[in-house]
This record gives sequence, C-alpha cells and structure tokens, in this order.
Amino acid sequence: MKFISGRCLIVAALALAPLVAQADTLPQVSQVAMRSTDNLPVVDKVVVHKAERKLELLQHGTVVRTYKIALGLNPIGTKERSGDFRTPEGSYRLNRRNPRSDFFLSMQVSYPNEADLKHAKRNHWDTGGSIMIHGLPNQLKHDPSYYESRDWTDGCIAVSNSDMLEIWLLVPDNAPIEILP
Repeated sequence: MKFISGRCLIVAALALAPLVAQADTLPQVSQVAMRSTDNLPVVDKVVVHKAERKLELLQHGTVVRTYKIALGLNPIGTKERSGDFRTPEGSYRLNRRNPRSDFFLSMQVSYPNEADLKHAKRNHWDTGGSIMIHGLPNQLKHDPSYYESRDWTDGCIAVSNSDMLEIWLLVPDNAPIEILP
C-alpha cells in the first residue's frame, strides 16, 4: 500500500471513518486526513523500543513518526510461550491486517519466527501467537484513562485509536518490524 498524494490519504481516512467507533478518535480522522498533501513518508520499517514504550516509523533509517505504546501485562523479557503476557523481541514482519478485530484495527506481527519456534520446541512450550499492533478494545472494559497509563495487553503492542489509524495508513503490507528490549 503506497500513497501517491495526500488525496489518497484523505480518501483512505474517510473510507475508514465508519470504523472509528470511539468518541475520542472521531475528530482525529479529519486531522490525519488534512495533515499532509503530497509528501507522505514511505515507511519502510517499524521499530518498537519496549523499555521506552515507543513505536517508531522509519523511512530510509530516519524516524518520521513516533507513538506512545502499551505492552503486555508482563513486559520485561521476550515472549516465550502462550499465556506469559509478554511482548516478543526480535525481527518480524507485519504480515496481515484486520479491520474487523476485537480492537480498533490490527496489524499482525509474524510471531513466532524460526528462533521463537526452536526455543519453544526445546522447552516443550506452546509459543502462542496472535501478536498485533492495535488500538483500544472495541468494547472498553475500563475507563479510557486506564489504557493510557499502564501496560494492559496479553502481549500485543497497543496505541491510541488515532495513532492506529495513522500507522494503518502509513505502513505498507509486509513491512519489517524490529522489537527491541
């Protein structure tokens, strides 16, 4: 998915507008749509810094966008098995999009990779899976401030809904993602 002009971003944002169910994101759709006209970054890599709770979009090694993130409930260390509530660390791809997930948009991380599978096999563990970058739950179980102030996922990388919309629009299919400690 590449964008040639700002008009494509506007069309994409407007097309996704019906998916924006949370009140806090409705004003953000127009802000994202009107932010740029012709010089949208062509993102070629995503980098997550777990310790800093930061996700970066890169273009030719230069950071073009930065977002605040939440991680799994047990954020220290890499994901080893199903149910450990950790976010994986390593090199992956964003290999699938889901506009109808239980969260506001989601992009699947290609966890587990070969190294993850070998490690789990040696220890007779189930690696788990379904690691995503996503927005807030479609059905909030807590006050919105809860999601802003703590790690709350089962191992995914969560961002605000407005940030998720921008990531969805700027990151191409199969983009590499590096998740660092």
